[in-house]
Amino acid sequence: MKDAIIVRGARQHNLKNLNVRIPRRAVTVITGPSGSGKSSLAFDTVYAEGQRRYVESLSSYARQFLERMEKPDVDSIEGISPAVAIEQRNPTKSSRSTVGTATEIYDYLRLLWARIGRTSCPLCGRELVPDTTESVTDGLLRETPGTRFVVTFPLRTSARVRGKVIEENLRAQGFLRIVVDGDIVHLDDVASRGLDLATVPELLVVVDRLTIEQAQRGRIAESVGTAFREGDGDCIAVLVESTGTRLLRFTERFECPNDGYRAPAPSPQLFSFNNPRGACETCNGFGAVLTYDESLIVPAPERSLRDGAIDPWTKPRYDGRRRTLAEFCRKEGIPFDAPWRALSAAHRETLLRRTGRGFRGIIPFLTDLEEKRYKQYIRVFLRQYQTAQECGTCHGSRLKPEALNVRIAGRSIAEVASLTIDRLLAWMDEVQLTPFEAEVAAHILREARSRTSFLGDVGLTYLTLQRATRTLSGGEAQRITLANSLGASLVDTLYVLDEPSIGLHARDLHRLLSLLMRLRETGNTVLMVEHDLDAIRASDHMIELGPGSGERGGYIVFEGPVADAAKSPLTGQYLTGAMTLPVPTKRRPVNRQRLTLTGAREHNLQDVDIVIPLGTLTVVTGVSGSGKSTLVHDVLHRALESALTGEHSAKRHLGERVGTFRELRGHEGLDAVVLIDQAPIGRTPRSNPVTYITAYDEIRRIFSQLPAARSKRLAPFHFSFNVKGGRCDKCEGAGYLEVEMVFMADVFVP
Repeated sequence: MKDAIIVRGARQHNLKNLNVRIPRRAVTVITGPSGSGKSSLAFDTVYAEGQRRYVESLSSYARQFLERMEKPDVDSIEGISPAVAIEQRNPTKSSRSTVGTATEIYDYLRLLWARIGRTSCPLCGRELVPDTTESVTDGLLRETPGTRFVVTFPLRTSARVRGKVIEENLRAQGFLRIVVDGDIVHLDDVASRGLDLATVPELLVVVDRLTIEQAQRGRIAESVGTAFREGDGDCIAVLVESTGTRLLRFTERFECPNDGYRAPAPSPQLFSFNNPRGACETCNGFGAVLTYDESLIVPAPERSLRDGAIDPWTKPRYDGRRRTLAEFCRKEGIPFDAPWRALSAAHRETLLRRTGRGFRGIIPFLTDLEEKRYKQYIRVFLRQYQTAQECGTCHGSRLKPEALNVRIAGRSIAEVASLTIDRLLAWMDEVQLTPFEAEVAAHILREARSRTSFLGDVGLTYLTLQRATRTLSGGEAQRITLANSLGASLVDTLYVLDEPSIGLHARDLHRLLSLLMRLRETGNTVLMVEHDLDAIRASDHMIELGPGSGERGGYIVFEGPVADAAKSPLTGQYLTGAMTLPVPTKRRPVNRQRLTLTGAREHNLQDVDIVIPLGTLTVVTGVSGSGKSTLVHDVLHRALESALTGEHSAKRHLGERVGTFRELRGHEGLDAVVLIDQAPIGRTPRSNPVTYITAYDEIRRIFSQLPAARSKRLAPFHFSFNVKGGRCDKCEGAGYLEVEMVFMADVFVP
């Protein structure tokens, strides 16, 4: 196998016919100015070719289910391995995905609880232990030796089946005796006794007549097994004693003898909130239910009913509802011109929840609309007024009560999944198990502990397995993927990373770098796009692109070992300290105007108070997981959004949970708030930078005023590639025709 990945003639995007050598089983960093072609080389060329070749090695049937990569514009790439891309973003949108499911740790916990979990009765607390053929045999042999007994199973009858038919069926199966009211009766004597088998309260079918002796262990076990099989998991031993008969009941089910509570047999599916067998029936495994929120329905309580206090009925579609509301208020004496907050509690409750004839409150009205949820606009309309509240049945655990009644060392699987990673590791090390349980759980715990420790290695000890994956930052999602890669124990694989140091505190960076070194030491190749000087110094090989951005980029400025990076005209100067980022000698005076937020509480924020001077650059920093994104994105941004727009932030974000806070002050001098994050700005293939910043609107207007355009009566929309009449009719404004190739990458023809 070659000792390097050799790229020849790379021309993807702005790359200028590059020839590069990427050492295998080493950490290579690609650096350079923004727009110099780093991602084009790492992701659009090297990763794309590695993934494309791997997919092409699969059968045509398998290829149709995988993402088809377009062949990059490159002459050749030699020595490439199957590639894995780990980008600085969180692609998860589903609320069902959690840290536990994404890392597969929860899958091992489900298996662990299914194998050694102890089921208890929720009514009396007794542990439910199903009987087995071996345990029943041992129990019978502990009775008084020499005692005669019969092994039977209960036969469930129906009044719709005649007793004669039951008797004939038993004979056909080889059973000749039954037990009725403690007496053993031969089927030949049923008629003479005047018995109707269809009406007997409890009909026991005799499998075998035996004596309690060690010599008959094998025969007893065989008879008990037959009884369990024929009796649908139930077996009854009738002991014939001097004082009469005594019944010993056994069952293979998890059933409480005290109160008859019956639990399902533990299985991995029972502990999965993504499976109907385990998911809470109230919230369907989400852990939360959507409820209509008064603060969203009435976003501006200072408004009156006439001015549209009830937001859903301000829509033109519901003009009739507003007239009905006005008439109802007139009849009931509800002030129509008073602010909502000035109405009495009884009046507000009536308007919100009344279900009587003639007028239905806004919440019953919205509930009635749910019958039309198959229409998208109805779903979006309703979602504006709903917020997620913790499920009252499962209390956020997502599981059925039957799953929560199964415990290991006194803890349910939901309790263990709610532990932080460091506490989970401690629990795995300290849990007290019996020798049998320890033997069964050894391999499961070893795999779960290994994957959990990898999360700790990348600095994610503060997360819990229950944390929804979609709430993680891009950096956290990237490190989880890295931990999964280590847990998969792959070798000779190419890992392509996109700026893994972004968002990391200096304390956490060394953990990430040590993880990359472990990937290298296990025989893998790591290729990362990076700007951080510490990350560059820790690498083995460096490729610097530049010298500028866009058309002025795409050239190799430096390639070689990091030890020789001093020869680099730009990055090398920063590595050696010859050049540094200029630090202002004089700071801008702090404005007296300040933005104050008090009592911020969300995720791990503990009643935080902050003061931000306006007109300055303020940095929020801290170690990974300290709550920076929660404070800025979920609390401060949402609070300002609500205060400046006069509309509840959750309504703008379709009910997404808003971080709680006590008070916001000092925002009166602000006109708007803009959130700039790492999410891509384009939502469709038609979006480009000119249309995004609306500059194209002015360009189209100028073209429409040209004499040639005016003579043809062309309006601005005629110069739009998004509108019929201006766009090309053949490609509908896309600029190319897509030819679907099914098993190969689709072809785009200009």
